[in-house]
Amino acid sequence: MKSAAVLVLLSLSTAVAAAPADPAADALAIAKRAIAFRSVSGPGNQTPQLAAYLKEQLVAGGFAPADVTVTPVDDTAFLVARYRGTDPNAKPLVVSGHMDVVEAKPADWQRDPFTAVVENGYLFGRGASDMKLDMALVVATVIDMKRKGYRPRRDIVLAFSGDEETSMKTSAMLAAQLKGAEMALNADGGGGLYNEAGRPQYMTVSAAEKTYADFRLEVTNEGGHSSAPRRVNAITQLSAALVRIGAHRFTPQLSPITKGYFEGVAPRQTPEIAAAMRAFAANPADARAIETLAANPAYVGQIGTTCVATMVSGGHALNALPQRATANVNCRIFPGVKPAAVMAELQRVAADPAVRFTDVSEGSNPTDASPLRADLMGAVKTALSAARPGVPVFPAMSAGASDSMWFRSAGVPSYGISPLFSREADDFSHGLNERTKTDNLAPAITYYRTLFTELSK
Repeated sequence: MKSAAVLVLLSLSTAVAAAPADPAADALAIAKRAIAFRSVSGPGNQTPQLAAYLKEQLVAGGFAPADVTVTPVDDTAFLVARYRGTDPNAKPLVVSGHMDVVEAKPADWQRDPFTAVVENGYLFGRGASDMKLDMALVVATVIDMKRKGYRPRRDIVLAFSGDEETSMKTSAMLAAQLKGAEMALNADGGGGLYNEAGRPQYMTVSAAEKTYADFRLEVTNEGGHSSAPRRVNAITQLSAALVRIGAHRFTPQLSPITKGYFEGVAPRQTPEIAAAMRAFAANPADARAIETLAANPAYVGQIGTTCVATMVSGGHALNALPQRATANVNCRIFPGVKPAAVMAELQRVAADPAVRFTDVSEGSNPTDASPLRADLMGAVKTALSAARPGVPVFPAMSAGASDSMWFRSAGVPSYGISPLFSREADDFSHGLNERTKTDNLAPAITYYRTLFTELSK
């Protein structure tokens, strides 16, 4: 006969074993551990270690070790995990994201950026919003789906790149490897808006992104002594060209995606912005609407291509005429417009043949928008309704760039589908004290589980 103490211990252990899994808590634990990896390009890059950790979690959660691969690339790595379906002929559903983050200097932060902290209802740390929390939610969701015995018809493939914030070499490799997929769901795009009181307003699905481009402008002179000025001066020539470029506005454009965005978001704006959105959606040549939207930093990028000077350098000595002056003009180009056409327009605007233009863009790949597929939009609406009843969904265009452009270039339609909501005042991606509200956890798990099930069954 067992002693009373032994019976109590057995009872406790049975209760623990029978306790239901909590995928939201699992996601938070995974996110906190992921943030601790300094997955930053350069010396000491811990992206490969983060990938190995994620593989451990997936294998412990029921994935076969052979179905989770980590591929080293230079100082980083990418991960592919295959949740096998019942129909080998069905095209797989890719769920993409990235493990790397931008640099964060601890001396600049209020908290160590690579030590996750939960405080006042927020998760703080580099990657809390871009995008280690979303990645952890995806991992916790598929593990929970496996625990509960879900068998998809088509394979669900997790594809996490390791250098999305820099060269995107692994992003291109993943897209090439998975080019036969049905579609890609990018957890690093889209998302929802809380108002300042913390109530959800709407969510967007990113079905297009602008092309990123950098153009180098350069003027060279013979130079000379500063006591003998000449009519031609590299710095003033370049400056005049930059002023003309800064005053230039590209012809506004409208697509079915941005039209749907403006029409959907308009009722939730101030009367002036709402009127401008509706007018622009009806007529993208409406001058008054253009002026109103162009004056707002949140919307100027939605009405067409934008270009802005971001860096300038000139001269070689305080007492010498400049022999060289250079500048960088960064552009976010409307889908379907070629970078070469934008550079040619900038050259015409600069109106000075002495200013030489060079396309110095890295890791950029122009792509057209993905179609607004009824199955995708329907599944997103169903998933969001399950997670946050009554919250509307609209299509949107991202300012770029993400892994989606590589999947689109490989013929795979890609959509930014993150369910994380935030206030505009809490947008600290790439900045100091990055954060995301932890009240996102449970709804996001419900959303991802429903979305993955709808599109894989």
